[in-house]
Formats: sequence, structure tokens, C-alpha cells
Amino acid sequence: NMPMPVPEVSRPTFQPKPSEPAFEGVEAAPLFHSPLTDYLAERGIPYGIASRYCCQLNYGVRGKRYFAVGFRNMSGGYELRTRFMKWCLPPKDISLIRNGSLTCNLFEGFIDFLSWKVLGISRGEDYLVLNSVALLERSFPYLDNYGKIRCYLDNDDAGKRTLAVLRKRYGDRIDDCSDLYAGCKDLNEYLESNFPLEQ
Repeated sequence: NMPMPVPEVSRPTFQPKPSEPAFEGVEAAPLFHSPLTDYLAERGIPYGIASRYCCQLNYGVRGKRYFAVGFRNMSGGYELRTRFMKWCLPPKDISLIRNGSLTCNLFEGFIDFLSWKVLGISRGEDYLVLNSVALLERSFPYLDNYGKIRCYLDNDDAGKRTLAVLRKRYGDRIDDCSDLYAGCKDLNEYLESNFPLEQ
């Protein structure tokens, strides 16, 4: 019997409306001191760490130029952040930083990953940033290879549902690390409230 064809996961689930703006003249540049790095500093992320993992993404929409903090994903797209906006330069995908470890630290978003780097808990492990809990299944082919998966997911319903799916698949390979920031929405809120940067 013929195997059932599996639909392609990466196909967009919506057709963009013609009115949606297209990105023009996109260029990734090093992250220099600017309102973007000031914004990250307000969130507890110092320039030295932000500039290692992020870039400044310059782009145009309908003839106007803009810039944002960019965090690259595995498909060459970028998660974008400014003080006012949170969006993505497609294609949307997960981000994986490999260091050859058998342990992977899992984050929902890159601000939490950067917060974790600031907290200095790192022991040279690998890092996987989902960039959206909706992309969890995309992470499975990578997570399958790790002996230990430390989860730093948000303390909300979506984070708890994501953790439950991971536990079902990986069992005791999952280490829920959210106790560290109990009482906070996420790792970044914990960082901001406990270790504010000197401005």
C-alpha cells in the first residue's frame, strides 16, 4: 500500500493579502550603538551580548526606510524587534546555535535566549530558539538528538502546553527550568526585575 503523502509543513497557512507590505532592500548590518541597543539595554541585554547574536536589519516598506534588531533563523529569515514592534522577516523558522553538546537549552524567543546569556548560566551547550511555540514540531528533528533538553518556556498557558507536548515525546530527557523565574512571565522579566542594567 502506498504511503500517504504528508503535507509540506513549511507552506504558509495563509495567502498574504495584496495590501500587506513587502520588504524591500533588506540588508543585515552589524549592531552598532543606537536606539535599538538602548531598547535592548532597557530589557536587560547589554550591548556586548546583543551584538554577538543579533544584527541591525535595514529594510524598506513602500519606499520608506526602517531598521530593527534582527535575529537570524535557520531558513535565512529574521525575527525583528524594536521598542514598538515585534514581527518577522520571512521565512519564519526556528534558530539553532550548535556547540557540539548533548544538552540543548530551549527558548520561546530570542530575548529570553539573550537574557539567559546575560545571567551567565551557560556551560557551552546548544541553544534552540523556537521563535514561536507554533513552530515546535520543526524543532523535533533536532531535539531528537539530545540526551537532555532544558526548557526555559514562558510561565503561561502556551508555555505549559508546549512543555506537556515535549514531556510526552521526550520523557525524562526534559528538564523544566521555569522554577528559576517563578512568579515572572518569562526569563526576560526575571532578568529585568532582578538585574537591571545601569543605564
